[in-house]
Amino acid sequence: MNKFLLPILFSVVITVNAQEKTKADKLDSLFTKNYEDKIFNGNVLIAEKGKIIFQKSFGVADYETKRLLNNATIFELASVSKQFTAMGIVLLEKQGKLKYDEPISKFIPELSFYKNITVRNLLNHTGGLPDYIEIFSEKWDKSKFATNKDIVTEFSKYKPEILFQPNEKYEYSNTGYALLGYIIEKVSGQSFGDYLEANIFKPLGMKNTFVYRSRFQPKVVENYAKGFIENDFGLIVSPDALGKSFLSYYLDGIVGDGMVNSTTEDLLKWDRSLYTDKLVNEKDKAIIFQGVKLNDGKMTDYGFGWQIAEKKEYGKIAAHSGGWAGYTTYIERNLSKDQTIIILQNIDTSKTEIPVQNARKILNNEKIFVTTLKKGVYSDKELDQFLGIYGAENYPMKITISKDGENLYGQATGQGRFPLQAFENNVFTFDDAGIKFIFNTEKKEMLYTQGKIKFLLKKE
Repeated sequence: MNKFLLPILFSVVITVNAQEKTKADKLDSLFTKNYEDKIFNGNVLIAEKGKIIFQKSFGVADYETKRLLNNATIFELASVSKQFTAMGIVLLEKQGKLKYDEPISKFIPELSFYKNITVRNLLNHTGGLPDYIEIFSEKWDKSKFATNKDIVTEFSKYKPEILFQPNEKYEYSNTGYALLGYIIEKVSGQSFGDYLEANIFKPLGMKNTFVYRSRFQPKVVENYAKGFIENDFGLIVSPDALGKSFLSYYLDGIVGDGMVNSTTEDLLKWDRSLYTDKLVNEKDKAIIFQGVKLNDGKMTDYGFGWQIAEKKEYGKIAAHSGGWAGYTTYIERNLSKDQTIIILQNIDTSKTEIPVQNARKILNNEKIFVTTLKKGVYSDKELDQFLGIYGAENYPMKITISKDGENLYGQATGQGRFPLQAFENNVFTFDDAGIKFIFNTEKKEMLYTQGKIKFLLKKE
């Protein structure tokens, strides 16, 4: 990996009073340190009650040419796109063109063998559909681009079994949102991008937001942030350097689960619109920003395109992250305090971090503590010793530790899995949720901490 310090392009930092200036200074220090440590490259916008208190660009829009980022640089949003797909469905419902509890077979008759899966199931990830990415990785001719229609065709052909009965559990599903993108096109008679442009982006004045598939339908986009990743040799490269058989290339024709592109400033316009009735009313927003009750009576923490959390110290938060082809994205809306955090990155390496937890603490005048953890590298055999199911009598859920390639993942009962960052001394973290796991392999134990929560879990 080339060792050099990229020049920082400073954008305008807007301050209103002494307290906000203090917050801005702290946020500046936080993100500057992450940039200098080469764990952050991207744009940040943080606002309170719609007023920007911190906005800055760190690093390059194109790693190869060293073109710098600025406040108006456009990023691919990856899974942050899902909230726009969900809004597209909500608007179709308001237009009387579909109902949430109608079966998807009404709109996609080729999938009529999935009898009980509804539009609502796709919206809140309770449909049980298998992952199309895995199926295409195994069965698709990678010399061709795949589209949403191809997902329907391949599922109709192979008829993969559902993972669970609808509304039995929550499991994050890219397949569901790709099918929602297809439903939007079928019902509206427009392309996914044209429908969102006419019904969301244009009405809200989001002039730099659009659906763009850079490989499937390439075009010149000014001031675009190109995504870069780290290869097996530790070099930063374009994902396309991995070849056309790499999934981010041949799956580039699929929309709905991703492919919306935007800027931090446009996303703030989106955030502000959701405090008004310009697109939807309070009744609609109550559904969008609320989990769903499962068959066993438990509530999920996912609404329509938003992860929902109730935190004692902060209130109600709606957020979503994204990661795809070099992009790592995040938006958080504190619905109780009207605070907004928007973070867009375009270089994704083993060191990449999004310091959401610390940014949130600064916004709420909390102290932040600098971690002294050092990144850890573990062999395949060393990772295997952490795998298993962990639980305790006084803890209501079990946590499964699994492995995918060179990375560990955690997954609590009834929740989606999340990636873990590796540190020395058997420490693994998931910073977005403030989770830390410390393994004692000799005792087959795992200390789980999250904020003030702490449990010692035993491997089964």
